[in-house]
Amino acid sequence: MVINYSIIEIREKIVLGGFIMNDVIIIGGGPAGLYASFYAGLRGMNVRIVDIQDKLGGKMHVYPEKIIWDIGGLAPKPCAEVIKDTVEQGLHFNPEVNLKERVIDIRKIAEQHFEVETDKYHVYTTKSVIVAIGGGIINPKQLDIKDAERYKLTNLNYVVQSLKKFKNKDVLISGAGNSALDWANDLSDYAKSVTLIYRKTDIKGYEAMKNILDQLDVEKLPNTHIHQLIGNHTQTKIEQVILENIETKEQIARTFDEVIISHGFDRESTLLEESSAQVDMFNEYCIKGFGNTSTSIEGLYACGDIIYHEAKAHLIASAFSDAANAANLAKLYVEPKAAPEGYVSSHNEVFKESNKVVMKNYL
Repeated sequence: MVINYSIIEIREKIVLGGFIMNDVIIIGGGPAGLYASFYAGLRGMNVRIVDIQDKLGGKMHVYPEKIIWDIGGLAPKPCAEVIKDTVEQGLHFNPEVNLKERVIDIRKIAEQHFEVETDKYHVYTTKSVIVAIGGGIINPKQLDIKDAERYKLTNLNYVVQSLKKFKNKDVLISGAGNSALDWANDLSDYAKSVTLIYRKTDIKGYEAMKNILDQLDVEKLPNTHIHQLIGNHTQTKIEQVILENIETKEQIARTFDEVIISHGFDRESTLLEESSAQVDMFNEYCIKGFGNTSTSIEGLYACGDIIYHEAKAHLIASAFSDAANAANLAKLYVEPKAAPEGYVSSHNEVFKESNKVVMKNYL
């Protein structure tokens, strides 16, 4: 396939290493993408990570204070600590990292020759691709009322980054899904008060959490939504919230220090829908895996939440297994005579110096 590039495009490609081909480009910098980076680096591959976010860690940044239990062999710890560890591990073999770049197209030009194009007018070339974008680009659903946007930098929250912000404060949570219930539970003993409002008569979250909330000091207002936000004199901070009963239309004014909106997430999957490399899909959001992390396109693999295969377990731990499998398959695609698996052990020569540094923490 012949592609005609302009002089500007060629210069751009050369500056970015576009004609210096990576062994693998990993799209997505969450736990699956980071472990794929580590494992591919372990196998001696030249790796590039491309992610739309401004930092690595993926969707884990949505709940940094939550306790993570679903990684085998790892004692429960706050997600922020898991992020720190997975990022450190993912960068161990010094991959190239391009943040704040949205991948808009994946093209297979020939065997062992893909192009990954981003919204920054960058075209990266690679021998293989690993897609690790989770459930797609996920953004919190915004509160659709007048002037809500202006309070996002003060006390209107779509993500709870730290519980400390809510200590001894009156907190309103709008929503009744699992995330809203989790935050109500986490804040019930931390905030001064927690009020939970939701549009339906019943809470829709998982049963265990509903039972827990019944035992906590959380005020629950069903059939209620936010009708209006009233700001201070500078209109930069919410001072009052007008709540409205959906059935009776009765309105009440309440004062809260912090407002948390937990109405779910908008999922964007335009990359898979519009990409030149059209992979077979399992459903609207998941790539079809062929018994493992391989896809319908040879040389293109996927790991984590974005791929479905029969051995799938929906745990963070399974993302790591997927990632290692995808890296192994990419290695074999690039070097067919390579060993089928990497040698992960403290005796591997590549860890010799690093082991000395680690052991100093335990001596």
